[in-house]
Parts: sequence; structure tokens; C-alpha cells
Amino acid sequence: MLDHLIPHKSITLRSVFDFERTPFNLVMALTTLLLLAAFAGGFVHYLMHGHHAYGVTREHPWGLLIAMYIFFVVSSTGLCIISSLGHVFHIKSFEFIGKRAIFGAIITIVSGFVVIGLEIGHPVRMVIYNTLSPGFSSAIWGMGVLYSVYLFLIILEFIFLSRDDHKWSRIFGLGGLLVGIAAHSNLGAVFGFLIGRPMANGVFYPVYFILSAMITGCYLLFLMYGYKYKMVFNDEMQKFLMHLGRLLGLLIAILVFFEFWRFLTAIYGNFPERAETALHILGSFNFWVGEVLLGMAIPFVIILYSKAKALKAMIYASVSGMIGIFFMRYDLVHDTLVYPMQTMKLKEYQLAPSWVEYMPTMTEWAIAFGGIGICLALYYVGENFFFLDPNQDDAYFQNYSEEA
Repeated sequence: MLDHLIPHKSITLRSVFDFERTPFNLVMALTTLLLLAAFAGGFVHYLMHGHHAYGVTREHPWGLLIAMYIFFVVSSTGLCIISSLGHVFHIKSFEFIGKRAIFGAIITIVSGFVVIGLEIGHPVRMVIYNTLSPGFSSAIWGMGVLYSVYLFLIILEFIFLSRDDHKWSRIFGLGGLLVGIAAHSNLGAVFGFLIGRPMANGVFYPVYFILSAMITGCYLLFLMYGYKYKMVFNDEMQKFLMHLGRLLGLLIAILVFFEFWRFLTAIYGNFPERAETALHILGSFNFWVGEVLLGMAIPFVIILYSKAKALKAMIYASVSGMIGIFFMRYDLVHDTLVYPMQTMKLKEYQLAPSWVEYMPTMTEWAIAFGGIGICLALYYVGENFFFLDPNQDDAYFQNYSEEA
């Protein structure tokens, strides 16, 4: 019955564990199993202790799991946007990546939903009351609804792509793209609407989220195809990765421009809280090593120096870039809340404010990185169960081959 809905490979439980025993594959398999075990341990500990298992407080209510959720949905939106360049906008060198990129978008957002489900506390109640008593003025409500619609649309897009029905895949792809951009910019608005947090409040984050999503999508595609072809590329693949590298270089340059003006406008005029928070961020190790060096500088220098032709170096740099993206997501949450909120006491004495530092617990680390294990496991199953690359009869494959 499933074969009538979506083409798939014949797969058995034995075949799932029957893979090529190369050192890299063995390391990836062991890493995935360890991450899944960590997730299971963190999940059990959370069930036993609830939110007391986390390091969040009333002063710092968002923690690592929120950052990890953003990390996953940024990845999903980025893959969706980059894949749309091919089968929605018909840029031929991007056409053949559709199924693999959209499948990646599906599993990353599912992994994000799993992680955020353990942060919310009562995800079932959330679904019920989101429907019964919607908060139309809430950015978080809009984000949840839009991401649910987005997931539904990209699943349909993947089904029609797998069936080589490009009329309907383009319709659902365009719908998924528009709803995904709306959902992701809405996620940025969750931060942009924080009037009580001047460092976050404003129009920057809704735009920044879309830009960083596209950068993340490029990094992930380099890693997907580097792993798939073991860095041995034919002429067509080299052409695609060079185009992807040039697009990535442009996006990183725009991000650097955005970040420069974000901090300059935050510091200029010494606006209370905003300027102090910006200077505190600029003095942190996470920002300079995690965000700037790993997330932007290393990939950008390689692209600029090689004119996007050093493909193997770019794949290794994409590992650095994804680590940098994680730091961006973690710092986004932590730095938004690091400045202490002041009470409205007029007569009572209160202590001078100090930075509200936050340290994730082992339970949070286990669940957060366990989410990566879930994503890797789903990708492995999808690689073995679905046809993620176009077949010889697919019109997209023929268009791409003719262009090449």
C-alpha cells in the first residue's frame, strides 16, 4: 500500500544494520547510537524530575533546549529555501537536490519538535488549547501553527517529488516555501517582540533568521553530498557545489554586514541595557571563536581564496560552520536573557544587578545532542528506504544532465 503512495526500496531489519564497514561509517554508527542512548537517559531523567532537571530559572527561563529547537528549525527552513531554487524556481544546477534536501528538512524539523516537546512540559495540552483558545496576538502561537502547516506541506512535496510528479511538487513546494519563511520570520519575531529586552527588540531578528537559515542549508547540503559521494565528485556535482559555495559566500558576506551594523547601532549612544549587553557579548569567547571564527570566517576565507573551487576544504569547513551555527543559536537565547530584569521597587533596598549566567545541566545536554542522534538515525533510515536522488527517467535529471 505504501508503494502506491510513495516509491521506496525493499528493506528489512537485517538490511538496516548491514552497511559498509568503513572506519567513517563505523564512527558515525557508534556516534548515532551513543547520542540516542544519551537522549533516552535524558528523557527518563526528565520524566522523573520534570523541569527541575534543567538549569533554567525564573530569571533565565529559556535554555539549551530552546536553542537546540531553533538550531533544528533553522536547518529545516534553510534546506527548504535552497531546495526551492531548483524544483520551484527552476535553476537547473539545483534541480536534482530536491528530494534529499526536502527529506532533510522533514527530519530536522521533526527532531526539533521532539526536543521542544520536552521543554514545553505539556505538548498535548499545547495542541488542544492552541486549537480551542488561539492567541492570535502571540508570536509563539503563530510560530507553532505555521510550522505545523509547513511540515504538512513539505511532506506532501516530498511525496510528489518521489513520484516524479513535478506539477504538484512545485505547488506544494511553493506553499511550503512561503509558509516556512512566514513561520521562520515569526520565530524571529518571538525575539523581536521582546520589548523588555532592548538587545533583542526590533526588526533585526525576523530578517536575520531567514538569512542564517539559508547559510545553514548550504552547510548541510555540503555535508550531505560530501558524505553521499565520499568527496569523489563528477563534473556535474562539482558544478553544483561550486554554485552552492558562491551562494554561501554571498550569504556570509551579507551576514557579516548585518552583524556589524547590529552591534554598532546597539553600542552607539550608550542606550541603557542594549549597549551594556552588546559590549558583554563582544567580550565573550563564544562570540569570537564560535560565531565569528567557526561560523563565518573559516568558510568565507576558503570560498574567497579558492573562488569556491576547494570543494573538499569546503566540506570540512561546513562542519566548522555547523558548530558555529550552534553557537549562534545558543548565544541568541543566552545573550537575550543575560541582562538582569529590575523590579519596580521605589522604597525597598535591592542589590545591584549582576549578569544572569546560565549553565545547562547534563540532562539538557543529553536531550539536546540526543536530538542530533534522532536526526542522524532518521537520515540513515531515509537513505536506505527512499530514493533520495533522481532516477535516469526523471525530467529533472535529464534537464540537469543537458545543462551540464
